Amino acid sequence: MHELRSLLATGRLLVYENGNMSLFSSNTFRFDTIKTRLQCSPAGTYRNALDCLGKLVRNEGILALYKGATPPAVGWTAIDSVLLGSLHNYRLFLIRSGFTEPTPGHEEQRLTILGHGVAGLFAGVTSAFVATPMELIKVKLQLQLQNSASERQFKGPIDCIHKIYKVQGIAGLWTGLPGSLAFRSNFFWMFLSFEILMRSFGRLKDTPYEISTGTAHFLSGGLGAFAYWAMAIPADNIKNRMMAYPYPQPYPTSIQSDVFDVKPSFLRTARLISAESGVAGFYRGLGPCLLRAFPVNACAFFVYEGTMKFLGAEKVSRSSTSLSLVLMCSQTRH
Repeated sequence: MHELRSLLATGRLLVYENGNMSLFSSNTFRFDTIKTRLQCSPAGTYRNALDCLGKLVRNEGILALYKGATPPAVGWTAIDSVLLGSLHNYRLFLIRSGFTEPTPGHEEQRLTILGHGVAGLFAGVTSAFVATPMELIKVKLQLQLQNSASERQFKGPIDCIHKIYKVQGIAGLWTGLPGSLAFRSNFFWMFLSFEILMRSFGRLKDTPYEISTGTAHFLSGGLGAFAYWAMAIPADNIKNRMMAYPYPQPYPTSIQSDVFDVKPSFLRTARLISAESGVAGFYRGLGPCLLRAFPVNACAFFVYEGTMKFLGAEKVSRSSTSLSLVLMCSQTRH
């Protein structure tokens, strides 16, 4: 019965959280467009993020910052639901499999720190299968430099899906899946670092440095996002380059095209980035990621705490298996 209440409360929280977070994410999507341009454009196109922003607005207009925003707006709810729902179940599975340790001051067992990381890794891999088509379409639309919609190869998300399907078939919508799997496996570091930080803040209880639970969630989530992106940005670069292929050349219009005779594999793309820009090439776009991660998390935690009180789900949310199900989803939106 307790597990059923936990799952139901988690589902309600996801509905509220994703609905509210779409408002906050729309205001930070422009950072994602800059990141994608930095990562996928030929070396030397932009000096840095500010140069990219200036050229983009000057040549394409302010609304160009929101190119490709429709797929995430539609898809993020599904992706986050798969991520958090599977995270919950992986945590339960690991607890039943013995990944537990004593809880200081309590009789019940809790999931180990490593268990939190492993659950995050498995949840990230699971969500990659849902996220890849959405991210593929987003990247294709973000990289269209034409100011006029009539001049763009892809007129919108549906047209993009149709043209990819026409040339590559249904499997073409999962172009870049190996990169997405590698990228999202870094949820290991996100949930691992979040749990470490939460436990560290917990040790401050009854000291002059004690902070509230809400503040601990806020700080742990923001810092956990930094840890995530520091580890995930190389795979994110590879993933987006795979999805952008054959950019800057136009996407082929016929199945007879020889563009895909040599497919952009994970290792081939990594070698190409290394040859072009060295190690630094794998960290393109890190600045916009870090700028976006913390404020989005702040909004996520604000919504989370308000929703918790509204639903009266505090007891469920504080259980060892669902403490931070909603806390970390929003910083993955790139």
